[in-house]
Amino acid sequence: MYVINDDLKTGNLKSVYLLHGPEGYLVRRYRDKLLNAFCGNSSKKELDDDMNFNSFVGKDFTQERIIDLAETLPFFADRRVILLEDTELFVKNGDKLADYLGSKAESTVFIFVEGDIDKRSKLYKAITSAGHAAEFRKQDEDTLKRWIVSLVKNEKKQITVRAVESLIERTAGDMELLNHELEKLFCYTQDMEAIDITEVEAVCTTVVTNHIFAMIEAMANKKQAEALGLYYELLALRESPIGILRLIARQFTQLLMIKDLRNRGYDRRKIAEKTELKPFIVNKYMEQAGKFTTSTLRKALDDCAEYTECITTGRLTDRLAVELLLVKYSSKNGKE
Repeated sequence: MYVINDDLKTGNLKSVYLLHGPEGYLVRRYRDKLLNAFCGNSSKKELDDDMNFNSFVGKDFTQERIIDLAETLPFFADRRVILLEDTELFVKNGDKLADYLGSKAESTVFIFVEGDIDKRSKLYKAITSAGHAAEFRKQDEDTLKRWIVSLVKNEKKQITVRAVESLIERTAGDMELLNHELEKLFCYTQDMEAIDITEVEAVCTTVVTNHIFAMIEAMANKKQAEALGLYYELLALRESPIGILRLIARQFTQLLMIKDLRNRGYDRRKIAEKTELKPFIVNKYMEQAGKFTTSTLRKALDDCAEYTECITTGRLTDRLAVELLLVKYSSKNGKE
Protein backbone atom coordinates (compact mmCIF):
# COMPACT_ATOMS: atom_id res chain seq x y z
CA MET A 1 0.00 0.00 0.00
CA TYR A 2 2.77 2.43 0.94
CA VAL A 3 4.72 1.60 -2.22
CA ILE A 4 1.68 2.27 -4.42
CA ASN A 5 0.97 5.55 -2.62
CA ASP A 6 4.54 6.62 -3.24
CA ASP A 7 4.33 5.59 -6.90
CA LEU A 8 1.12 7.59 -7.33
CA LYS A 9 2.60 10.61 -5.57
CA THR A 10 5.84 10.68 -7.57
CA GLY A 11 4.34 9.51 -10.85
CA ASN A 12 6.97 6.77 -11.13
CA LEU A 13 4.45 4.05 -11.86
CA LYS A 14 5.47 0.45 -12.44
CA SER A 15 4.17 -1.48 -15.42
CA VAL A 16 2.99 -4.51 -13.41
CA TYR A 17 0.94 -4.52 -10.19
CA LEU A 18 -0.70 -7.29 -8.20
CA LEU A 19 -3.31 -6.31 -5.61
CA HIS A 20 -4.42 -9.15 -3.36
CA GLY A 21 -5.64 -10.05 0.12
CA PRO A 22 -8.77 -10.40 2.23
CA GLU A 23 -9.57 -6.67 2.58
CA GLY A 24 -11.59 -6.28 -0.59
CA TYR A 25 -12.46 -2.65 0.07
CA LEU A 26 -8.80 -1.58 -0.05
CA VAL A 27 -8.04 -3.85 -3.00
CA ARG A 28 -10.81 -2.24 -5.07
CA ARG A 29 -9.89 1.26 -3.91
CA TYR A 30 -6.27 0.89 -5.01
CA ARG A 31 -7.33 -0.80 -8.23
CA ASP A 32 -9.36 2.30 -9.07
CA LYS A 33 -6.52 4.60 -8.04
CA LEU A 34 -4.14 2.84 -10.42
CA LEU A 35 -6.70 2.84 -13.24
CA ASN A 36 -7.21 6.58 -12.79
CA ALA A 37 -3.47 7.15 -12.80
CA PHE A 38 -2.94 5.14 -15.97
CA CYS A 39 -6.16 5.92 -17.84
CA GLY A 40 -7.34 9.27 -16.47
CA ASN A 41 -10.44 9.92 -14.40
CA SER A 42 -12.71 7.71 -16.47
CA SER A 43 -15.49 5.53 -15.14
CA LYS A 44 -15.21 1.76 -15.51
CA LYS A 45 -17.94 1.89 -18.18
CA GLU A 46 -16.00 4.51 -20.14
CA LEU A 47 -12.83 2.45 -19.84
CA ASP A 48 -14.62 -0.59 -21.24
CA ASP A 49 -15.15 1.41 -24.45
CA ASP A 50 -11.49 2.46 -24.62
CA MET A 51 -9.57 0.56 -27.29
CA ASN A 52 -6.40 0.80 -25.17
CA PHE A 53 -8.00 -0.87 -22.14
CA ASN A 54 -8.81 -4.56 -21.77
CA SER A 55 -10.53 -6.10 -18.75
CA PHE A 56 -10.95 -9.78 -17.92
CA VAL A 57 -12.85 -11.22 -14.94
CA GLY A 58 -12.75 -14.89 -14.03
CA LYS A 59 -11.36 -17.66 -16.21
CA ASP A 60 -12.97 -16.90 -19.58
CA PHE A 61 -9.74 -16.18 -21.48
CA THR A 62 -6.51 -17.81 -22.59
CA GLN A 63 -3.03 -16.67 -21.66
CA GLU A 64 -2.18 -16.63 -25.36
CA ARG A 65 -4.99 -14.12 -25.93
CA ILE A 66 -3.66 -11.89 -23.13
CA ILE A 67 -0.14 -12.01 -24.57
CA ASP A 68 -1.41 -11.13 -28.06
CA LEU A 69 -3.21 -8.10 -26.64
CA ALA A 70 -0.14 -7.09 -24.65
CA GLU A 71 1.92 -7.14 -27.84
CA THR A 72 -0.57 -4.87 -29.63
CA LEU A 73 0.66 -1.28 -29.71
CA PRO A 74 -1.66 1.29 -28.09
CA PHE A 75 -3.73 3.40 -30.48
CA PHE A 76 -2.72 7.08 -30.30
CA ALA A 77 -1.73 6.65 -26.65
CA ASP A 78 1.35 5.96 -24.56
CA ARG A 79 0.19 2.71 -23.05
CA ARG A 80 -2.21 -0.20 -23.16
CA VAL A 81 -3.70 -1.28 -19.80
CA ILE A 82 -4.79 -4.87 -19.14
CA LEU A 83 -6.83 -5.55 -15.99
CA LEU A 84 -7.18 -9.18 -14.83
CA GLU A 85 -9.45 -9.94 -11.83
CA ASP A 86 -10.17 -13.18 -9.96
CA THR A 87 -8.43 -15.32 -12.58
CA GLU A 88 -7.00 -18.04 -10.29
CA LEU A 89 -3.75 -17.78 -12.25
CA PHE A 90 -1.88 -17.62 -8.95
CA VAL A 91 -3.24 -20.92 -7.68
CA LYS A 92 -3.23 -22.71 -11.01
CA ASN A 93 -0.99 -22.62 -14.07
CA GLY A 94 -0.03 -19.03 -14.93
CA ASP A 95 3.42 -19.95 -16.22
CA LYS A 96 2.95 -18.61 -19.75
CA LEU A 97 2.15 -15.14 -18.48
CA ALA A 98 4.96 -15.43 -15.94
CA ASP A 99 7.45 -16.13 -18.73
CA TYR A 100 6.04 -13.28 -20.81
CA LEU A 101 6.33 -10.63 -18.08
CA GLY A 102 10.10 -10.85 -18.20
CA SER A 103 10.15 -9.53 -21.77
CA LYS A 104 6.75 -7.87 -22.21
CA ALA A 105 6.07 -4.86 -24.42
CA GLU A 106 7.15 -1.69 -22.63
CA SER A 107 3.93 0.08 -23.60
CA THR A 108 1.71 -2.48 -21.80
CA VAL A 109 0.62 -2.21 -18.17
CA PHE A 110 -0.75 -5.20 -16.22
CA ILE A 111 -2.94 -4.86 -13.12
CA PHE A 112 -3.83 -8.16 -11.43
CA VAL A 113 -6.55 -8.21 -8.75
CA GLU A 114 -6.94 -11.40 -6.73
CA GLY A 115 -8.27 -12.72 -3.43
CA ASP A 116 -6.28 -15.83 -2.59
CA ILE A 117 -2.89 -16.41 -4.18
CA ASP A 118 0.02 -18.80 -3.85
CA LYS A 119 3.18 -16.81 -3.25
CA ARG A 120 5.18 -19.81 -4.39
CA SER A 121 3.71 -19.58 -7.89
CA LYS A 122 5.90 -18.66 -10.82
CA LEU A 123 3.57 -15.79 -11.76
CA TYR A 124 3.78 -14.21 -8.30
CA LYS A 125 7.57 -14.34 -8.40
CA ALA A 126 7.57 -12.86 -11.91
CA ILE A 127 5.42 -9.94 -10.76
CA THR A 128 7.59 -9.17 -7.75
CA SER A 129 10.55 -9.10 -10.14
CA ALA A 130 8.90 -7.02 -12.88
CA GLY A 131 6.71 -4.79 -10.71
CA HIS A 132 5.06 -4.77 -7.29
CA ALA A 133 2.74 -7.10 -5.35
CA ALA A 134 0.66 -5.40 -2.64
CA GLU A 135 -1.14 -7.45 0.02
CA PHE A 136 -4.15 -5.87 1.73
CA ARG A 137 -4.81 -7.49 5.08
CA LYS A 138 -7.74 -6.92 7.43
CA GLN A 139 -7.03 -3.75 9.38
CA ASP A 140 -6.62 -3.80 13.16
CA GLU A 141 -8.98 -1.90 15.45
CA ASP A 142 -6.67 1.09 16.00
CA THR A 143 -6.22 1.57 12.25
CA LEU A 144 -9.98 1.36 11.69
CA LYS A 145 -10.57 3.96 14.40
CA ARG A 146 -8.13 6.40 12.79
CA TRP A 147 -9.70 5.77 9.39
CA ILE A 148 -13.23 6.44 10.67
CA VAL A 149 -12.14 9.64 12.40
CA SER A 150 -10.41 10.87 9.23
CA LEU A 151 -13.55 10.28 7.14
CA VAL A 152 -15.66 12.09 9.72
CA LYS A 153 -13.22 15.04 9.74
CA ASN A 154 -13.48 15.23 5.95
CA GLU A 155 -17.18 15.89 6.48
CA LYS A 156 -16.24 18.66 8.95
CA LYS A 157 -17.79 16.72 11.81
CA GLN A 158 -16.67 15.17 15.08
CA ILE A 159 -17.42 11.72 16.44
CA THR A 160 -17.23 10.32 19.96
CA VAL A 161 -15.14 7.35 20.98
CA ARG A 162 -18.28 5.40 21.90
CA ALA A 163 -19.74 5.99 18.45
CA VAL A 164 -16.55 4.82 16.72
CA GLU A 165 -16.37 1.65 18.83
CA SER A 166 -20.03 0.92 18.19
CA LEU A 167 -19.56 1.27 14.44
CA ILE A 168 -16.69 -1.21 14.45
CA GLU A 169 -18.61 -3.68 16.60
CA ARG A 170 -21.74 -3.48 14.45
CA THR A 171 -19.85 -4.09 11.22
CA ALA A 172 -17.31 -6.58 12.60
CA GLY A 173 -14.60 -4.24 11.35
CA ASP A 174 -15.45 -4.79 7.67
CA MET A 175 -14.30 -1.67 5.79
CA GLU A 176 -16.91 -2.07 3.05
CA LEU A 177 -19.70 -2.14 5.61
CA LEU A 178 -18.11 0.65 7.64
CA ASN A 179 -17.97 2.88 4.60
CA HIS A 180 -21.60 2.09 3.79
CA GLU A 181 -22.75 2.83 7.35
CA LEU A 182 -20.77 6.08 7.47
CA GLU A 183 -22.43 7.26 4.28
CA LYS A 184 -25.81 6.68 5.90
CA LEU A 185 -24.66 8.47 9.04
CA PHE A 186 -23.45 11.51 7.11
CA CYS A 187 -26.81 11.83 5.37
CA TYR A 188 -28.67 11.47 8.66
CA THR A 189 -26.47 14.03 10.46
CA GLN A 190 -26.01 16.49 7.61
CA ASP A 191 -27.10 19.44 9.78
CA MET A 192 -25.22 18.25 12.86
CA GLU A 193 -21.63 18.94 13.86
CA ALA A 194 -21.07 15.85 16.01
CA ILE A 195 -21.96 12.15 15.87
CA ASP A 196 -22.59 10.22 19.08
CA ILE A 197 -23.78 6.74 19.96
CA THR A 198 -27.40 7.96 19.70
CA GLU A 199 -27.02 8.70 15.99
CA VAL A 200 -25.23 5.40 15.38
CA GLU A 201 -28.03 3.48 17.07
CA ALA A 202 -30.64 5.40 15.09
CA VAL A 203 -29.10 4.72 11.69
CA CYS A 204 -26.71 1.76 11.89
CA THR A 205 -27.97 -1.62 12.95
CA THR A 206 -26.57 -5.07 13.42
CA VAL A 207 -29.22 -6.32 11.02
CA VAL A 208 -26.80 -7.11 8.20
CA THR A 209 -24.25 -9.21 10.08
CA ASN A 210 -26.94 -10.88 12.18
CA HIS A 211 -28.97 -11.64 9.07
CA ILE A 212 -25.98 -13.13 7.27
CA PHE A 213 -25.27 -15.44 10.21
CA ALA A 214 -28.95 -16.42 10.44
CA MET A 215 -29.12 -16.88 6.66
CA ILE A 216 -26.22 -19.34 6.63
CA GLU A 217 -27.68 -21.07 9.68
CA ALA A 218 -30.94 -21.52 7.75
CA MET A 219 -28.97 -22.87 4.77
CA ALA A 220 -27.20 -25.38 7.03
CA ASN A 221 -30.54 -26.49 8.47
CA LYS A 222 -32.13 -26.69 5.00
CA LYS A 223 -34.74 -24.05 5.83
CA GLN A 224 -35.08 -22.53 2.40
CA ALA A 225 -38.06 -20.24 3.07
CA GLU A 226 -36.28 -18.79 6.11
CA ALA A 227 -33.03 -18.17 4.19
CA LEU A 228 -34.86 -16.42 1.35
CA GLY A 229 -37.00 -14.46 3.80
CA LEU A 230 -33.90 -13.08 5.53
CA TYR A 231 -32.47 -12.15 2.13
CA TYR A 232 -35.62 -10.27 1.12
CA GLU A 233 -35.57 -8.42 4.45
CA LEU A 234 -32.06 -7.17 3.66
CA LEU A 235 -33.17 -6.09 0.20
CA ALA A 236 -36.05 -4.18 1.80
CA LEU A 237 -33.45 -2.38 3.91
CA ARG A 238 -31.77 -1.38 0.62
CA GLU A 239 -28.73 -3.55 1.09
CA SER A 240 -27.12 -4.37 -2.27
CA PRO A 241 -27.24 -8.01 -3.45
CA ILE A 242 -23.55 -7.95 -4.42
CA GLY A 243 -22.70 -6.64 -0.94
CA ILE A 244 -24.75 -9.44 0.61
CA LEU A 245 -22.96 -11.99 -1.59
CA ARG A 246 -19.57 -10.67 -0.45
CA LEU A 247 -20.64 -11.01 3.19
CA ILE A 248 -21.87 -14.56 2.64
CA ALA A 249 -18.51 -15.40 1.03
CA ARG A 250 -16.66 -13.78 3.91
CA GLN A 251 -18.53 -15.85 6.48
CA PHE A 252 -18.01 -19.07 4.54
CA THR A 253 -14.30 -18.19 4.47
CA GLN A 254 -14.27 -17.70 8.25
CA LEU A 255 -16.16 -20.95 8.82
CA LEU A 256 -13.69 -22.86 6.64
CA MET A 257 -10.74 -21.30 8.45
CA ILE A 258 -12.19 -22.12 11.87
CA LYS A 259 -13.05 -25.67 10.82
CA ASP A 260 -9.52 -26.21 9.52
CA LEU A 261 -7.93 -24.85 12.70
CA ARG A 262 -10.25 -26.96 14.83
CA ASN A 263 -9.33 -30.09 12.85
CA ARG A 264 -5.67 -29.29 13.47
CA GLY A 265 -6.25 -29.33 17.21
CA TYR A 266 -6.37 -25.61 18.05
CA ASP A 267 -8.54 -24.58 20.99
CA ARG A 268 -10.95 -21.63 21.04
CA ARG A 269 -8.39 -19.19 22.39
CA LYS A 270 -5.82 -20.03 19.71
CA ILE A 271 -8.48 -19.92 17.00
CA ALA A 272 -9.52 -16.45 18.19
CA GLU A 273 -5.89 -15.31 18.02
CA LYS A 274 -5.26 -16.68 14.55
CA THR A 275 -8.53 -15.48 13.03
CA GLU A 276 -8.53 -12.15 14.91
CA LEU A 277 -12.15 -12.75 15.86
CA LYS A 278 -13.68 -12.07 19.25
CA PRO A 279 -13.90 -15.24 21.41
CA PHE A 280 -17.70 -15.12 21.62
CA ILE A 281 -17.89 -14.93 17.81
CA VAL A 282 -15.53 -17.90 17.52
CA ASN A 283 -17.85 -19.93 19.74
CA LYS A 284 -20.83 -19.16 17.50
CA TYR A 285 -18.90 -19.84 14.31
CA MET A 286 -17.43 -23.11 15.60
CA GLU A 287 -20.93 -24.40 16.21
CA GLN A 288 -22.08 -23.28 12.77
CA ALA A 289 -18.97 -24.66 11.04
CA GLY A 290 -19.78 -28.07 12.51
CA LYS A 291 -22.94 -28.16 10.40
CA PHE A 292 -20.96 -28.12 7.14
CA THR A 293 -18.38 -30.49 5.74
CA THR A 294 -15.06 -29.03 4.62
CA SER A 295 -15.82 -29.95 1.01
CA THR A 296 -19.19 -28.17 1.19
CA LEU A 297 -17.59 -24.98 2.51
CA ARG A 298 -14.96 -25.05 -0.24
CA LYS A 299 -17.63 -25.62 -2.89
CA ALA A 300 -19.74 -22.81 -1.44
CA LEU A 301 -16.79 -20.42 -1.75
CA ASP A 302 -16.21 -21.52 -5.34
CA ASP A 303 -19.89 -20.88 -6.07
CA CYS A 304 -19.72 -17.42 -4.46
CA ALA A 305 -16.80 -16.58 -6.78
CA GLU A 306 -18.64 -17.99 -9.78
CA TYR A 307 -21.84 -16.04 -9.07
CA THR A 308 -19.81 -12.87 -8.54
CA GLU A 309 -18.26 -13.41 -11.97
CA CYS A 310 -21.73 -13.96 -13.47
CA ILE A 311 -22.87 -10.64 -12.01
CA THR A 312 -19.77 -8.79 -13.19
CA THR A 313 -20.06 -10.13 -16.73
CA GLY A 314 -23.82 -9.53 -16.89
CA ARG A 315 -24.82 -13.17 -17.26
CA LEU A 316 -27.02 -12.93 -14.15
CA THR A 317 -28.64 -10.08 -12.28
CA ASP A 318 -27.18 -9.54 -8.82
CA ARG A 319 -30.48 -10.30 -7.10
CA LEU A 320 -31.01 -13.58 -8.96
CA ALA A 321 -27.42 -14.74 -8.40
CA VAL A 322 -27.80 -14.54 -4.62
CA GLU A 323 -31.20 -16.26 -4.79
CA LEU A 324 -29.70 -19.16 -6.74
CA LEU A 325 -26.91 -19.55 -4.18
CA LEU A 326 -29.38 -19.57 -1.28
CA VAL A 327 -31.68 -22.04 -3.01
CA LYS A 328 -28.80 -24.38 -3.85
CA TYR A 329 -27.47 -24.65 -0.30
CA SER A 330 -30.82 -24.65 1.49
CA SER A 331 -32.51 -27.26 -0.70
CA LYS A 332 -33.36 -30.47 1.14
CA ASN A 333 -33.04 -32.59 -1.98
CA GLY A 334 -30.39 -30.66 -3.89
CA LYS A 335 -26.76 -31.61 -3.99
CA GLU A 336 -24.22 -29.07 -2.77
